[in-house]
Amino acid sequence: MSTVRDGTRQVMAWLHGWTGLLLGWVLFVMCLAGTLSVFKPEIGEWMRPEATATADPAEAIAAAGRWLTRNAPDSTGWYFAAPDARMNTVEAAYDTGGAFLARALDPVTGAPVARETLGGEFFYRLHFELELPFPWGRLLASLAAAVMLTALVTGIIAHRRIFRDFFTFRTRKGQRSWLDGHNALGVLALPFHLMITFTGLVTLGSLSMPWGITAAYGDDVAPMYAEMIPGITQRAATGARAPLAPLAPMLREAQRRFDGGAIGRVYVLNPGDAGAVVTVFRAESDAIGYTPAEISFDGVTGKVLAQWTEARPAIQTYNVLYGLHMGRFAPSLTRWLYFLGGAMLTLAIASGLVQWIVKRRERAPLSLANRILERLNAGVLAGVPLGCVAYLLANRLLPLGMADRSATEVSIALWTAAAALLVGAVLRPALAWPLLLGLVAIGSVVAPLLAPWGQGAPVIVIGNLTLLATAAAFAALAWRQVRPAPVAPARRSRAPA
Repeated sequence: MSTVRDGTRQVMAWLHGWTGLLLGWVLFVMCLAGTLSVFKPEIGEWMRPEATATADPAEAIAAAGRWLTRNAPDSTGWYFAAPDARMNTVEAAYDTGGAFLARALDPVTGAPVARETLGGEFFYRLHFELELPFPWGRLLASLAAAVMLTALVTGIIAHRRIFRDFFTFRTRKGQRSWLDGHNALGVLALPFHLMITFTGLVTLGSLSMPWGITAAYGDDVAPMYAEMIPGITQRAATGARAPLAPLAPMLREAQRRFDGGAIGRVYVLNPGDAGAVVTVFRAESDAIGYTPAEISFDGVTGKVLAQWTEARPAIQTYNVLYGLHMGRFAPSLTRWLYFLGGAMLTLAIASGLVQWIVKRRERAPLSLANRILERLNAGVLAGVPLGCVAYLLANRLLPLGMADRSATEVSIALWTAAAALLVGAVLRPALAWPLLLGLVAIGSVVAPLLAPWGQGAPVIVIGNLTLLATAAAFAALAWRQVRPAPVAPARRSRAPA
């Protein structure tokens, strides 16, 4: 039996190592971006320091509607996310002049805020789309999540002393130190890692496992969405112009019918047309498995067209899993625990990738393939955080009125990460690691220096302090790469007898 158990553990250890290596860099990007996405609204507020006005959600959406009526009269649809306790702007998406735009709108004037940026939305999209076209980014993210779940399960089976691993860390022991760190990071937050990986798979399940949908609905998925969200009324534009009824009364009526629940998203289809429809969705922040509810109004008369409150067990079950992954229900302390759990998963992936190389280097000189992996490790594991810092710096340094400002911020982040990958490939790891880690530390110091500390907004101060803590951590890592190696004490040789 013991031989069978040992053989099983060896197979699981082999599978754990290879599954982690094959998509390890993709998982590193996903986990880092997902961890930052926990504070998506707060990052958006840090990146728009001039937007300090606040307003009631219904009044803010109404102001946004008035501005779009004047400035995007040809639009076929407005899609709003209402401000709440964590976000003071209206997140709007709309089409005009053949272009589809996403803007943060001032809650009082309804006009776009001065500093055009995607804010935390960049990290959120990077987490599951990886800056790749639809559907390839989401499919790759889904595959990586499946690989992650495999690596977690095989890692649990492969470890003989999974709980003792948490209390074991031997410093300056080469491969053993990396293994101890990897184990401790994985074991401490293991329930969170399993939950976030499984629920992530579920959120992308309709895309990665579409066979059930195809069998039931074929290629036309519109009936499926109609069954999933019965409160939405879809109707085509008539071509006859008609003014949109005031939005605020409709939103207040929706809030009343939600039993006081907050307004979340608001869709305005065919604005300015006689076939206009306004659909209001209840906010998702009420509970882990929130109760979806939506109400559609006639956009011209303001009368209710349809109303729906979800109570089907299957969809409620999905909503619980989805809510657990998104964490939008979480109060401040739970949100920080999500952030800490995500950071530990990110570090576990990074330490596992480094350990792979350290293990082979200590056994024998690295092969050409492993030397390439070693250099790519430096380029990706230090380059992706450097790209994130470059994104924040670009937000502070680019001119406010610059055309395509938000797209330029994203381009700077991606090109910086690509340059870091090139540096990692060209330089020896002994040079690339301290250089790239040092640049992350410098950038993390400069970004808060460019921030308006004096305005006193708590989110600005907390964001700046978090960046300074990040700078200290990366500076310590860079210093470890360049400090002189400790001299091992000479062993006493026995005197010949």
